[in-house]
Amino acid sequence: MRNWLNNLGPRPSRLWRLWGLVGVGILFTLLVSLVGLSPTQAQSGDAVEQQEDAVIQRHRLPQSTPQAPVVRPQPRPRPSPQPVAPAPRPSPSPATIPAPTTPAPATPAPASPQSEPAVAASPEPDPLSEYVLQFNRAPVVGNALQMQGVLSQARLGFTRPRHWQVESAQVLVRFRHSPALYGDRSNLTVRLNNRHLGSVPLNREDGEIGNVLFDVPTDLIEDFNTLIMVVQQHTSDTCTDPTDPTLWTEILPDSQVAIRYRPQPMTLDFASYPYPFLDPLGLEADRLTYLRPKTVDSVWLTASSRYQAVASRLTNSRPLETQLVSQIDQAKAGDSLVVIGTPAEQPLLADLELPFTIQNQQVLDGGGNPLPNTVGVLMLTTTVNGEVPVLVATGNAPEAVLKAVQALTQTGDRQLLTGQAALVNEVAEVDSPDPRDWPGYLPQDRRRLRLSDLKGTNGQPFQDVTVNGLPIPPAVDIPFKTLPDEHLQRGSTFTLRYSYGPGIDPKRSSVSVLLNGEGIGGKRLRLADGGTDAITIDIPPDLVTSDAKLAVQFYMFPDTPIACGELPDQPTWGTVHSNSSFHLNRISQVQMPDLKLLQTGFPLTAPQDLSAVSMVLPDSPSDEDIVTLLTASGRLGRLSQGPAVKLQAYGARDLPNEARQGHVVAIGLQDDFPLSEALQSVSGFSLGDQFSRQHSQTQLQTLPDSAGMIMATVSPWRQDRLLLGLTAQTPTGLREVQAALRQDGLFSRLAGDTAIIQRTTPNPSIYNQADYQVTTLAQQSPRTIHRSGLGARVITFLQANWFLVPGSIVLLALLLYSLSQLFLNRLSQSEGI
Repeated sequence: MRNWLNNLGPRPSRLWRLWGLVGVGILFTLLVSLVGLSPTQAQSGDAVEQQEDAVIQRHRLPQSTPQAPVVRPQPRPRPSPQPVAPAPRPSPSPATIPAPTTPAPATPAPASPQSEPAVAASPEPDPLSEYVLQFNRAPVVGNALQMQGVLSQARLGFTRPRHWQVESAQVLVRFRHSPALYGDRSNLTVRLNNRHLGSVPLNREDGEIGNVLFDVPTDLIEDFNTLIMVVQQHTSDTCTDPTDPTLWTEILPDSQVAIRYRPQPMTLDFASYPYPFLDPLGLEADRLTYLRPKTVDSVWLTASSRYQAVASRLTNSRPLETQLVSQIDQAKAGDSLVVIGTPAEQPLLADLELPFTIQNQQVLDGGGNPLPNTVGVLMLTTTVNGEVPVLVATGNAPEAVLKAVQALTQTGDRQLLTGQAALVNEVAEVDSPDPRDWPGYLPQDRRRLRLSDLKGTNGQPFQDVTVNGLPIPPAVDIPFKTLPDEHLQRGSTFTLRYSYGPGIDPKRSSVSVLLNGEGIGGKRLRLADGGTDAITIDIPPDLVTSDAKLAVQFYMFPDTPIACGELPDQPTWGTVHSNSSFHLNRISQVQMPDLKLLQTGFPLTAPQDLSAVSMVLPDSPSDEDIVTLLTASGRLGRLSQGPAVKLQAYGARDLPNEARQGHVVAIGLQDDFPLSEALQSVSGFSLGDQFSRQHSQTQLQTLPDSAGMIMATVSPWRQDRLLLGLTAQTPTGLREVQAALRQDGLFSRLAGDTAIIQRTTPNPSIYNQADYQVTTLAQQSPRTIHRSGLGARVITFLQANWFLVPGSIVLLALLLYSLSQLFLNRLSQSEGI
């Protein structure tokens, strides 16, 4: 064989190589088929693996897992004891319990010398903190919580912050009642989370204040708590008239819930974000503190304002206080520090203990290499003493910082975060919603709706609702919020479909429909044995507002008379069905400028991601300018709902022309206002140089001028956009503007096109709106902006000016008659010729 092969010359080598290649190919094909991959897939898999290796090498994580930072809240100082006048005579009820006294600790026996080394010193427990929650914090209480009738009930809710370990709790109820009450049959019962705390008889003398103290078991305090107070009131031992006006009891506003607790350490983790920076269970306002960078540019202004807008959304309408500091140690216990910016902009980042190293003003990966300029970094840490949590959004370039903040502002991206640090490589672009797509409002551009098309306060579609009670059960509330630029015309109707149970008196029982508290229709409940019925009601256009609410109220009197306060045992019920429907004649038009529209955020919150809003500050903004920007963006965030926030903020010189085509919010003092040339054309009240004020032909100078001013005008660059000015003569005036934007009570008082805000006391309270004076002016001619067709405009004009219709018909008839006679005359003349 070998000789034969040798005779073949050089051919066998090529032949063997050929067969070898074929064999390798067959073997490779078999291996690929065994793992279920095609050669192309295998090659692409190798490419993906190489790309992953490159990414891992470029973004190498720290070799050792960083220890989770822990925040250690400081104990809250106990409030100074306030004397409470005791009742002249103690209540015989066992529920009137004096405040528990802490027994003195027993003296421990001395340990023998032999046992000393084996005994470990137990750590000293954290000191107790105390929080006193007074009833007047609830708007429903006011000066006194009124409870009337034979049987009356009131509810108050409060939360427990997440880091509280409750050690003890007490409820102090202070009350006064009608002197006509019969003490043996009248009593006050207090329940917490559907568990009885106790009862006390209503047997005080005329004008005497009752005090009753209830101990609360610590295991009864939950995240969300409901305190229920029930009074049963009688004026006789035999028979009580349920309509007697002397059946009343008042719960005084200085009643309180006192909770003693130990603050627990809080581990920082993005899986729990936004806690502890924002605590939905907190009893006080959340406090965000921003570290001011060395240089404030448009990217930092945009990133911080976007974060503030989303933070306000996450507070669930709770107060949010904002401040600016230049040093880390200026943040105090109870604050949450937010650091936004590159290491070059925020050199104090080097003083924090961070998972990623910062060196030479750059963020390094685990291998000591600078991160790319396109990668944002999010990190959690604490200050040196561990009292203040710190959120860091940084990167080696401004666009990386903005990307990191955007990951926190978008709902879908925020839910992916976990751990103490995250590298943000890419952030999904969220499409802007339609400008007329507002969650919680009536669906846009639909004439026929059902109740099931509306969403309640829980965000779920409306379903059948059943209420019961005698003789007046709770009302069924139906949200009926129209868009701020939308109006209903005559001919809009609501068809209510309902059912009710047996045992009622048809002569006295009925159902009524109310719109914003005013009755708009009703019908008797005709069937004594119960049944299903419907009623169609015209909706008055004048009563429909952007915060309108429909209410269906049943009045169900039993077929047996109510005597001596005794209620029949048979329950009665009524149901509002979700197939109830609306027929709406809608038109879209609005008049601007109008600060009252800002109560819904319109037009700045259209669309809801704030992508049509640009905020502009002076080129060198002061701290008050920046805080005003953050407060304004927080208010817009609270008034909008959306999966993202896309508002922009600029310095005066950086404002692009395309931003002027949207809504613009200009912020700054009068002598440094970024868009002063735009507001100079506004007639009426205005601020001038050297503390001057001008209105019409009047001009004067004040010393000093500490008021703030909010001014709205139609944008000079686009007639359907708004230019909003937040200005003042002094930094104190800008703080008044911040108060108006922060406090709901003040914000609801804005109207006209100009509002002047000034405090009336040196230390105003957020609970007393009389501490501020709000002067509103309407000094500009409003511009009507239509978004409906010509036909809808004509119908709206004729409905508003119906008295012109008869005259128009007569004039049109005369015109047609004259034209017809002219035509006939010409025709007769032509025939005569």
